[in-house]
Amino acid sequence: MTVRSQRIRPTLELEQAELALARGAIAGVDEAGRGPWAGPVVAAAVILNLENLPVGVEDSKALRAQEREAAFASIRKTSRVAICVADVDQIDRDNILNATMWAMAEAVARLEEVPRLVLVDGNRRPPINCEARTIVKGDAKCLSIAAASIIAKVTRDKMMTEFAETYPGYGFERHKGYGTRQHREALHRLGVCPIHRRSFRPVQLALGLADPL
Repeated sequence: MTVRSQRIRPTLELEQAELALARGAIAGVDEAGRGPWAGPVVAAAVILNLENLPVGVEDSKALRAQEREAAFASIRKTSRVAICVADVDQIDRDNILNATMWAMAEAVARLEEVPRLVLVDGNRRPPINCEARTIVKGDAKCLSIAAASIIAKVTRDKMMTEFAETYPGYGFERHKGYGTRQHREALHRLGVCPIHRRSFRPVQLALGLADPL
Protein backbone atom coordinates (compact mmCIF):
# COMPACT_ATOMS: atom_id res chain seq x y z
CA MET A 1 0.00 0.00 0.00
CA THR A 2 1.39 3.40 -0.95
CA VAL A 3 1.71 6.36 1.38
CA ARG A 4 -0.79 8.22 -0.83
CA SER A 5 -3.48 5.55 -0.30
CA GLN A 6 -2.91 5.57 3.47
CA ARG A 7 -3.55 9.31 3.80
CA ILE A 8 -6.68 10.33 5.64
CA ARG A 9 -8.98 12.07 3.18
CA PRO A 10 -11.63 14.72 3.89
CA THR A 11 -15.17 13.40 4.23
CA LEU A 12 -18.76 14.64 4.41
CA GLU A 13 -19.31 13.29 7.93
CA LEU A 14 -19.43 16.69 9.61
CA GLU A 15 -21.74 18.22 7.01
CA GLN A 16 -24.08 15.23 7.16
CA ALA A 17 -24.20 15.33 10.95
CA GLU A 18 -25.04 19.04 10.92
CA LEU A 19 -27.73 18.56 8.26
CA ALA A 20 -29.30 15.83 10.40
CA LEU A 21 -29.64 18.36 13.23
CA ALA A 22 -31.02 21.28 11.24
CA ARG A 23 -31.72 22.32 7.67
CA GLY A 24 -29.79 24.98 5.84
CA ALA A 25 -26.74 25.38 3.65
CA ILE A 26 -23.29 24.64 5.05
CA ALA A 27 -20.26 26.45 3.67
CA GLY A 28 -16.62 25.56 3.94
CA VAL A 29 -14.08 28.39 4.08
CA ASP A 30 -10.32 28.41 3.62
CA GLU A 31 -7.54 30.69 2.42
CA ALA A 32 -4.31 30.54 0.49
CA GLY A 33 -1.32 32.81 0.86
CA ARG A 34 -0.88 33.79 4.50
CA GLY A 35 2.81 32.95 4.59
CA PRO A 36 4.36 34.28 1.35
CA TRP A 37 6.51 37.37 1.15
CA ALA A 38 4.67 38.60 -1.94
CA GLY A 39 1.21 38.65 -3.46
CA PRO A 40 -2.32 38.66 -2.08
CA VAL A 41 -4.12 36.38 0.31
CA VAL A 42 -7.13 34.67 -1.27
CA ALA A 43 -10.14 33.27 0.58
CA ALA A 44 -12.86 31.02 -0.81
CA ALA A 45 -16.25 29.88 0.45
CA VAL A 46 -17.90 26.78 -1.01
CA ILE A 47 -21.37 25.28 -0.56
CA LEU A 48 -21.35 21.75 -1.93
CA ASN A 49 -24.30 20.19 -3.71
CA LEU A 50 -24.60 16.95 -1.78
CA GLU A 51 -26.49 15.36 -4.68
CA ASN A 52 -23.76 16.22 -7.18
CA LEU A 53 -20.41 16.25 -5.44
CA PRO A 54 -17.25 17.39 -7.21
CA VAL A 55 -14.62 14.78 -7.97
CA GLY A 56 -11.00 14.70 -6.87
CA VAL A 57 -11.43 16.89 -3.79
CA GLU A 58 -8.73 16.59 -1.14
CA ASP A 59 -6.63 18.96 0.91
CA SER A 60 -5.11 21.21 -1.77
CA LYS A 61 -1.62 20.68 -0.33
CA ALA A 62 -1.92 16.95 -0.96
CA LEU A 63 -2.71 17.31 -4.67
CA ARG A 64 -0.47 17.78 -7.66
CA ALA A 65 -1.02 20.89 -9.74
CA GLN A 66 -2.92 19.05 -12.49
CA GLU A 67 -5.12 17.32 -9.89
CA ARG A 68 -5.93 20.67 -8.26
CA GLU A 69 -6.85 22.16 -11.63
CA ALA A 70 -9.20 19.27 -12.39
CA ALA A 71 -10.79 19.44 -8.94
CA PHE A 72 -11.11 23.24 -9.28
CA ALA A 73 -13.09 22.84 -12.50
CA SER A 74 -15.31 20.17 -10.93
CA ILE A 75 -16.03 22.31 -7.87
CA ARG A 76 -16.89 25.35 -9.98
CA LYS A 77 -19.24 23.23 -12.09
CA THR A 78 -21.12 21.55 -9.24
CA SER A 79 -20.97 23.91 -6.24
CA ARG A 80 -21.73 27.45 -5.15
CA VAL A 81 -18.46 29.33 -4.88
CA ALA A 82 -17.38 32.80 -3.80
CA ILE A 83 -13.87 34.24 -3.73
CA CYS A 84 -12.34 37.30 -2.09
CA VAL A 85 -8.83 38.74 -2.51
CA ALA A 86 -7.01 40.92 0.01
CA ASP A 87 -4.21 42.69 -1.82
CA VAL A 88 -0.75 43.61 -0.61
CA ASP A 89 -1.75 47.14 0.39
CA GLN A 90 -4.45 45.77 2.67
CA ILE A 91 -2.10 43.17 4.13
CA ASP A 92 0.49 45.83 4.95
CA ARG A 93 -2.14 48.21 6.33
CA ASP A 94 -4.19 45.78 8.44
CA ASN A 95 -1.63 42.96 8.99
CA ILE A 96 -1.90 39.51 7.45
CA LEU A 97 -4.20 38.05 10.10
CA ASN A 98 -6.78 40.82 9.85
CA ALA A 99 -6.61 40.81 6.06
CA THR A 100 -7.18 37.06 6.05
CA MET A 101 -10.14 37.25 8.42
CA TRP A 102 -11.68 40.02 6.31
CA ALA A 103 -11.23 38.02 3.09
CA MET A 104 -12.85 34.94 4.64
CA ALA A 105 -15.83 36.94 5.92
CA GLU A 106 -16.22 38.72 2.59
CA ALA A 107 -16.11 35.42 0.68
CA VAL A 108 -19.00 34.14 2.82
CA ALA A 109 -20.91 37.39 2.27
CA ARG A 110 -20.54 36.99 -1.50
CA LEU A 111 -22.20 33.56 -1.60
CA GLU A 112 -25.53 33.53 -3.42
CA GLU A 113 -27.14 31.83 -0.40
CA VAL A 114 -26.62 32.76 3.24
CA PRO A 115 -25.32 29.60 4.92
CA ARG A 116 -26.73 28.35 8.19
CA LEU A 117 -23.29 27.21 9.29
CA VAL A 118 -19.76 28.04 8.17
CA LEU A 119 -16.95 25.55 8.70
CA VAL A 120 -13.64 27.42 8.89
CA ASP A 121 -10.17 25.98 8.51
CA GLY A 122 -7.96 26.87 11.47
CA ASN A 123 -8.63 28.07 15.01
CA ARG A 124 -9.86 31.63 14.42
CA ARG A 125 -13.38 32.68 13.58
CA PRO A 126 -13.76 35.40 10.94
CA PRO A 127 -16.32 38.17 11.63
CA ILE A 128 -19.32 36.59 9.91
CA ASN A 129 -22.99 37.04 10.73
CA CYS A 130 -23.93 33.39 11.09
CA GLU A 131 -22.97 30.35 13.11
CA ALA A 132 -19.40 29.22 12.53
CA ARG A 133 -17.19 26.38 13.66
CA THR A 134 -13.40 26.42 13.45
CA ILE A 135 -11.63 23.16 12.61
CA VAL A 136 -7.87 22.80 12.94
CA LYS A 137 -6.53 21.10 9.79
CA GLY A 138 -10.07 21.23 8.47
CA ASP A 139 -8.87 21.03 4.87
CA ALA A 140 -7.72 17.47 5.57
CA LYS A 141 -10.90 16.48 7.43
CA CYS A 142 -13.90 18.24 5.94
CA LEU A 143 -14.91 18.05 2.26
CA SER A 144 -16.40 21.56 2.14
CA ILE A 145 -13.22 23.10 3.55
CA ALA A 146 -11.05 20.97 1.24
CA ALA A 147 -13.05 22.28 -1.72
CA ALA A 148 -12.55 25.86 -0.52
CA SER A 149 -8.81 25.23 -0.10
CA ILE A 150 -8.57 24.11 -3.73
CA ILE A 151 -10.50 27.12 -5.03
CA ALA A 152 -8.33 29.52 -3.02
CA LYS A 153 -5.04 27.82 -3.92
CA VAL A 154 -5.68 27.54 -7.66
CA THR A 155 -6.99 31.10 -7.86
CA ARG A 156 -3.95 32.50 -6.08
CA ASP A 157 -1.48 30.39 -8.05
CA LYS A 158 -2.94 31.74 -11.30
CA MET A 159 -2.61 35.29 -10.01
CA MET A 160 1.03 34.73 -9.07
CA THR A 161 1.78 33.25 -12.49
CA GLU A 162 0.33 36.39 -14.06
CA PHE A 163 2.40 38.57 -11.71
CA ALA A 164 5.49 36.69 -12.90
CA GLU A 165 4.93 38.14 -16.38
CA THR A 166 4.64 41.67 -14.98
CA TYR A 167 7.61 41.28 -12.61
CA PRO A 168 10.01 38.83 -14.28
CA GLY A 169 13.06 37.41 -12.60
CA TYR A 170 11.62 36.70 -9.16
CA GLY A 171 10.31 33.23 -10.01
CA PHE A 172 6.75 33.93 -8.85
CA GLU A 173 5.47 31.33 -11.33
CA ARG A 174 7.41 28.68 -9.39
CA HIS A 175 7.46 29.60 -5.70
CA LYS A 176 4.24 31.71 -5.77
CA GLY A 177 5.79 34.33 -3.48
CA TYR A 178 6.86 31.97 -0.69
CA GLY A 179 10.21 32.35 1.02
CA THR A 180 12.42 30.07 -1.01
CA ARG A 181 16.15 30.44 -1.57
CA GLN A 182 15.45 31.51 -5.14
CA HIS A 183 13.09 34.22 -3.92
CA ARG A 184 15.58 35.51 -1.36
CA GLU A 185 18.34 35.67 -3.97
CA ALA A 186 16.02 37.51 -6.38
CA LEU A 187 15.18 40.05 -3.68
CA HIS A 188 18.87 40.79 -3.18
CA ARG A 189 19.52 40.91 -6.92
CA LEU A 190 16.44 42.82 -8.15
CA GLY A 191 15.19 44.62 -5.07
CA VAL A 192 11.58 44.86 -3.92
CA CYS A 193 8.71 45.00 -6.42
CA PRO A 194 5.17 46.39 -5.92
CA ILE A 195 3.63 43.07 -4.86
CA HIS A 196 6.10 42.42 -2.03
CA ARG A 197 4.65 42.68 1.48
CA ARG A 198 6.55 45.47 3.13
CA SER A 199 5.27 44.46 6.56
CA PHE A 200 7.12 41.13 6.31
CA ARG A 201 10.62 41.01 7.79
CA PRO A 202 12.49 39.52 4.77
CA VAL A 203 11.16 42.36 2.63
CA GLN A 204 12.02 44.93 5.31
CA LEU A 205 15.55 43.53 5.37
CA ALA A 206 15.78 43.90 1.61
CA LEU A 207 14.63 47.50 1.95
CA GLY A 208 17.12 48.20 4.75
CA LEU A 209 14.29 48.90 7.17
CA ALA A 210 15.23 46.18 9.67
CA ASP A 211 18.49 45.13 11.26
CA PRO A 212 19.72 41.58 10.66
CA LEU A 213 19.55 39.40 13.75
